[in-house]
Amino acid sequence: MVEIRAAKTGDAEAIAQVYIETWRSTYAGTLPDRVLVGMSERRQKNSWESAIRGHRETVLVAEEAGQIIGVGSCGPSRHPGLGLAGEVYTLYVLPDFQNQGIGRRLMIGLFEALRQRGRDSALIWVLAANPSRFFYENMGGKRVGERDERLWGTVLHEIAYGWPDLKATLSSIQEN
Repeated sequence: MVEIRAAKTGDAEAIAQVYIETWRSTYAGTLPDRVLVGMSERRQKNSWESAIRGHRETVLVAEEAGQIIGVGSCGPSRHPGLGLAGEVYTLYVLPDFQNQGIGRRLMIGLFEALRQRGRDSALIWVLAANPSRFFYENMGGKRVGERDERLWGTVLHEIAYGWPDLKATLSSIQEN
């Protein structure tokens, strides 16, 4: 049984492992190898501890039998020009647990967390080359923006998906 719950600071190491493993499997061939190989569990752990302790964002985990298998985070939009109040910053599920509805449950939890903080709309940025981007379309997200971002010596094309009415989105998602 998979439980979706708020992350605790003691979860940071396991979250860092999920983050690194999913980045390496998802972005191999898209991001430079040196970036993926050079990911530091210690730096990621520290970053996640800071996010969990802070009050700016919400961090949720998916846990099964004591093992963290997914993570998601959200908070205020960092792109106010798109007219959406909240943003899903991260959503990652270990490869062995994908396509089982865990990402969907995390996303619902993130949308609910945004609504609880008075944010009735949301967006997420995703690499255009990431095949998981279709998940966001299946969750009712509509393209609301595109950008090219130069990172690690390469230009990455990104797409923003948006949900202008989280209440309606949650009703629709939970009916299906």
